Amino acid sequence: MKKIINKTADVEQQMIEGMVKAYPQHVKKLDCGNVVVRANKKTDKVALVSGGGSGHEPAHGGFVGEGMLDCAVAGPVFTSPTPDQIYEGIKAVATPKGVLCVVKNYTGDVMNFEMAIDMAKDEGIEAQYVVVNDDVAVKDSLYTTGRRGVAGTILVHKIAGAKAEQGASLDEVVTVANKVIANVRTMGMAISPCIVPAAGKPGFELAEDEMEIGIGIHGEPGTHREKVRPADEIVTMLLDKITEDLDFAGKEVAVIVNGMGGTPLMELFVVNNKVHDYLEAKNIKIYNTIVGNYMTSIEMEGFSITLLRLDDELKALYNAKADTPAYQK
Repeated sequence: MKKIINKTADVEQQMIEGMVKAYPQHVKKLDCGNVVVRANKKTDKVALVSGGGSGHEPAHGGFVGEGMLDCAVAGPVFTSPTPDQIYEGIKAVATPKGVLCVVKNYTGDVMNFEMAIDMAKDEGIEAQYVVVNDDVAVKDSLYTTGRRGVAGTILVHKIAGAKAEQGASLDEVVTVANKVIANVRTMGMAISPCIVPAAGKPGFELAEDEMEIGIGIHGEPGTHREKVRPADEIVTMLLDKITEDLDFAGKEVAVIVNGMGGTPLMELFVVNNKVHDYLEAKNIKIYNTIVGNYMTSIEMEGFSITLLRLDDELKALYNAKADTPAYQK
């Protein structure tokens, strides 16, 4: 294993510390673990908290800032943060308007966030949570009951964060977060695995001419493994599954072409080229596209495609200002 790190045990902490030193105008670190909060706390809005295992950078700490998250809690690589860590994050950002936790649908994340919310409620903090399950690839996986939460989570952060920034009530923010979840779909693939530093070896193996379709962000198996195809054919395969799952015809959509950490931008733009041609042919109007690394899997080579079906409300919130280390609007 070759990694540009110091001690394996220090990776997560040093990563968080390095991010905070790069973006002190956006974030600061709490003393209770790998928890980052907005540099300047806002007390007149619903606070948004998210998180999960490290290894998905810039998610989730990179989305802390104006118009998105108030707090992000990072566990060890691909491992949920503890309830105590999450609870400390909730306490740090809680306001009289309450707290919304945005949780990806992985069993450990859901369980630990539920426990932390119960702890917060015992302290008189009003808190709720939503569960993101945008991955259309598989219904159940090694880590989940139901569909996995993947890159569509970023759009929940963006739109629910904008609603909160406007001063909306907790119930209103929950409602719009669930509206995004109902209208967002994602599917991904990989041509090579990643190496978790503590494991020191690839999480799975692919032959030189193989790819995994429908893979999860922790390297979980997808729908099937097959020979690598040209990019246009891969995009068509993924978008066929996404558009079969939800009717996007005649709608406006926001698109994320998301790199898994080791995919060159050159290849992501090749992917996006076909995404646009495919959607145009299907009478699906692209309102906005972002291309880059947003929900990664360390250095895995691959990508995912996310479509969010927009209406006037979601479009206005999508367009609202956001200023975070990893995303600006």
